Amino acid sequence: MFGVLLAISLQVSAHERSPAAVALDPESKLLYIACATVDSVLAIDPLSGVIAKEIPVPQPPSGLTISRGKLYVTCAAPVSSLLIIDLSTSTVIGKIASGHTAMAPVLHPNGTRLYVCNRFENSVSMIDLAGAREAKRVPVSREPVGAAITPDGKFLLIANHLHNGRANATEVAASVSVVDTAAETVAREISFPNGSGLLRGICVSPDGKHAAVTHLLSRFNVPTTQIERGWINNNALTIIEISRLEPLNTVLLDEIDRGAANPWACAWSDDGRFIVVTHAGTHEISLIDAPGLLAKLHNMPLEIQHNEMTDYTMASRVAADVPNDLSFLVGLRRRIALPQSDRGPRALTLFGGRAYVASYFSDTLNVIDLTSYQSRSISLERASDLASHHRPSLARMGEFYFNDASICFQGWQSCASCHSSDGRVDGLNWDNLNDGIGNPKNVKSLLLAHETPPSMWLGVRSNAAVAVRAGIKNSLFTIQPHEVGNALDAYLQSLQKIPSPHLRDGKLTPAAKRGEKLFSGAAGCADCHPKPLYTDLKQHKVGTRSAYDQPGDKFDTPTLTEVWRTAPYLHDGSATTVGEVLTGKHGNVAQLAPEELSNLIEFVLSL
Repeated sequence: MFGVLLAISLQVSAHERSPAAVALDPESKLLYIACATVDSVLAIDPLSGVIAKEIPVPQPPSGLTISRGKLYVTCAAPVSSLLIIDLSTSTVIGKIASGHTAMAPVLHPNGTRLYVCNRFENSVSMIDLAGAREAKRVPVSREPVGAAITPDGKFLLIANHLHNGRANATEVAASVSVVDTAAETVAREISFPNGSGLLRGICVSPDGKHAAVTHLLSRFNVPTTQIERGWINNNALTIIEISRLEPLNTVLLDEIDRGAANPWACAWSDDGRFIVVTHAGTHEISLIDAPGLLAKLHNMPLEIQHNEMTDYTMASRVAADVPNDLSFLVGLRRRIALPQSDRGPRALTLFGGRAYVASYFSDTLNVIDLTSYQSRSISLERASDLASHHRPSLARMGEFYFNDASICFQGWQSCASCHSSDGRVDGLNWDNLNDGIGNPKNVKSLLLAHETPPSMWLGVRSNAAVAVRAGIKNSLFTIQPHEVGNALDAYLQSLQKIPSPHLRDGKLTPAAKRGEKLFSGAAGCADCHPKPLYTDLKQHKVGTRSAYDQPGDKFDTPTLTEVWRTAPYLHDGSATTVGEVLTGKHGNVAQLAPEELSNLIEFVLSL
């Protein structure tokens, strides 16, 4: 069952750039690259590999788009900004405030509006470019991370990273929010197949008839006893029919004996021939025959005809079979492995018959010819950086391993497949075998995991270091050198709290301050959730045992730090909101007035 995969040697520059977004200027043919960890945007000639210029920005750049000689850059922060940069002078000519952790900027085809996803405010900012102001903020489902607009500008499609409900429901899946740009409201929530989550990339076909979305398809309703054939996680692409605003179908990007972990960006070529997907976990791209895929999907019958001859060369006989078919893309897709020098492909753009792929961990750009499949890797280091070329820090190596599916058996998943790329949650319940079988538990954030032992809901791991090594064996199904576990420890210990969107200027609101007094006083929350970690590091019976638990089960007291982004709540994911937790069996709030309860909730969500 177990394989041994040795750690690779990852070389990076003295200042890790971490390319997070790319955009090509059709006029100058320069490629602009958002470098998330050095707060700058590089301009590079992708033909010569020469870095033409570097533009500093005030916060980590998270998204780029280019139009009419202007570069639009989202800079992610609790109060984000949209920068407007004149490409002829490389100077900032405008700055517009937006929401918490802005990303994925998209221009309306008429050039008057720009749309920005505010990930941690669950909203989309509509920017009036003529007035240089935010015209409206539209609520969407949960953690919008990707956006694409139809060629006619009618619909803006938003990929929501996580689902927005209970984890113990029969159907649990993230969605795509469809914004009617004229009405400036959400016209439809497009439901995805059960288990869909960690949505990332979204693109629209040039004819405006279809959209494609990358995501995971998690088989959370079965015990995690094996990993082969996507038993735990599949990696998927869902095709949406724009005319109906409904999914056409979901296809698996994996193969029978080889996973294609962590699909990230996707792009549809201007000629409609290809859909290109980056696989951040397996360090490759998928080049998909778009017309062939659409034809095959549209021709799949809804039910078997009784007089139909069985085609034994097809695994899928009806449309409902497709999301479980690991052979559906045979003959329609080419998997192109990136060189060992290119690790963590995330950002992608297409132009002139080429794919430009930026790799987050290796600070490289790969240029791939979509006809010959030949590729060329370009370092994003300046010549002045070469002398200081060095091995990355232990924490950076740990971040890489956390997102690396090549340390998993057959590349099916990575740590990020259940904890997202930054060590938090996927919002699902999993029946892991560390505490027996038949008792699924909600995924916990790994922020402060090493500081708040024991680990797991029933405390079955004495600390996070033990849990990390057990996870490599039991979730990745391999055995790794000690250096991998040590690096993962260092990465998880380096995770930093993100300021809550409920804060104002980084401080508690008046309502939250009133709630803080109740938290430490009348409500008694601080008895089990004391500062500074907001946990007493103990296990308790708190009246939230479900039908799958044993009568004697005591549950670990989780930290409330960053609880605003870890829904759903409780060990079984049965509470959608903090309010449901407090007014259910958990909490001492019966004596609180409605306004006091509201204040208490506001404080907890501010942590």
